[in-house]
Amino acid sequence: MTTDSDHIVHRADIDALFDTYRNGFDDFDAEAIADCFTFPVTIWQFGKGNIFQDADDLLDNIEALLDVLGKEEIASSDFAIHACEMVGATAFVSVEWVQSRADGEEAWRFACHYTLILDSDDVPAIAMIVNA
Repeated sequence: MTTDSDHIVHRADIDALFDTYRNGFDDFDAEAIADCFTFPVTIWQFGKGNIFQDADDLLDNIEALLDVLGKEEIASSDFAIHACEMVGATAFVSVEWVQSRADGEEAWRFACHYTLILDSDDVPAIAMIVNA
């Protein structure tokens, strides 16, 4: 028998998730990015929440975002986790992102707040993003 205490988010797994997420952006790999999510997922940006029911639904959004990053000549993304609260199978994580061009010029700096939950393999996955 398993209990809720068997399903706990660990910081090392959160770090690994965000490394994978960043690498997906750096590689312009929409599927690798989508693999970081659980469904349905809610993404809040520009004062509006969008619910994506499955990976195919989300892939359209990711591909559009990657097109924007390509046009802006974004070559790398770096992140710093500023807050991480883990409670059982859930984590709340605030991340500052810096996206830069190939010459090292900073293009964008922004913060996002993530709700993570353990997926069916007990690996953290993104369930909600609030883009601040």
